[in-house]
Amino acid sequence: MRRLLVCLALTALTTAAHAQNEGRGRIRDFGITPGIFKPGPLNAITDVPGVKVGHVTIVEGDNVRTGVTAIVPHEGNLFRLKCPAAIYVGNGFGKLAGVTQVQELGNIESPIILTNTLSVAQGIEGVLTYTLGQKGNEGVGSVNAVVGETNDGILNDIRGRHVKASDVVEAIMKAKGGPVEEGCVGAGTGTVCFGWKGGIGTSSRVLPAELGGYTIGILVQSNYGGVLEIDGIPVGQRLGQYSFRGSVENPDYLMSPDGSCMMVVFTDAPLDARNLQRLAKRAMMGMAKTGGIASNGSGDYVIAVSVNKGNLIDESQEFYRPTLLRNDDMSPLFEATIEATAEALWNSLFMAVDTKGRDGRVVPALPIGKTLEVMGKRPPRRD
Repeated sequence: MRRLLVCLALTALTTAAHAQNEGRGRIRDFGITPGIFKPGPLNAITDVPGVKVGHVTIVEGDNVRTGVTAIVPHEGNLFRLKCPAAIYVGNGFGKLAGVTQVQELGNIESPIILTNTLSVAQGIEGVLTYTLGQKGNEGVGSVNAVVGETNDGILNDIRGRHVKASDVVEAIMKAKGGPVEEGCVGAGTGTVCFGWKGGIGTSSRVLPAELGGYTIGILVQSNYGGVLEIDGIPVGQRLGQYSFRGSVENPDYLMSPDGSCMMVVFTDAPLDARNLQRLAKRAMMGMAKTGGIASNGSGDYVIAVSVNKGNLIDESQEFYRPTLLRNDDMSPLFEATIEATAEALWNSLFMAVDTKGRDGRVVPALPIGKTLEVMGKRPPRRD
């Protein structure tokens, strides 16, 4: 049997419980409250109205640790009711499918799929199957599937290409609102970040009413290197785990700064592709706040989408008459994006757990107790 169904189901259902049992939690569970703006009720990308997330986690035997994460912008037919969108390339060492059409037309017409590097083709195939099968798309002959990736080959038998198109369709169909699973799930099952276990993370910010009251939601797939910082504290340096340490202080220490990071930004603010591009650039600044450096071998991409209902692109209409936010009103959204991106990346680390994978390799989770200690924080009491 290709998939160990019982293992897969248990992984998907118990990740959060496992994290809690191991003393894991989101950074706010430990008294770390970065930024000035407040998160939404869920502190997740699903705080943006209509946005849904689905995961398929693939754990098979000793060597397969991979998966798929799907982000669905709204309930309708995405091909017929497109969303304004933009893509920013922080560092182009990657295989992001669909980028040129988004850049050319300024919209997105499919769910966003995240998976591993050698499964981008299966991601495209799954999106095609889903889109062509939707009612109203019977005559469609071209679909721009947006599929991002990071390389999970440290823990996963990536050459085995264990993700199938059916897994992608399943992730789309399972997508839902509400709380989002984080850590070692979906496309984050086999990722590594700063030498610790990475994964899926999410966060959000809601602007005060006088700044528009708009919501920014972020979802990330973390798999990159650098020198970890958390809320301004050089945690990686203090814990003795950071890129280039072998040249700085310990010749026996090896940790590559390479990897990749996918960042997905959603908002209900009325933005066009031009200002979404500007918004996407700020997500890279959020990554920088975590100590990420967008190294030579790191594919770091941001996909930004507006789901403002008044600005969805209905191609059955002759004219498109959006209502757009002024440039002068963008700065609060920039700040919110930076804050939420950094927090989503930190959540991906805090929610991940020790993972054993390919060839017996073990990647430990970020040690929360030691992290809190070097940050001068006291662990919360667990009565």
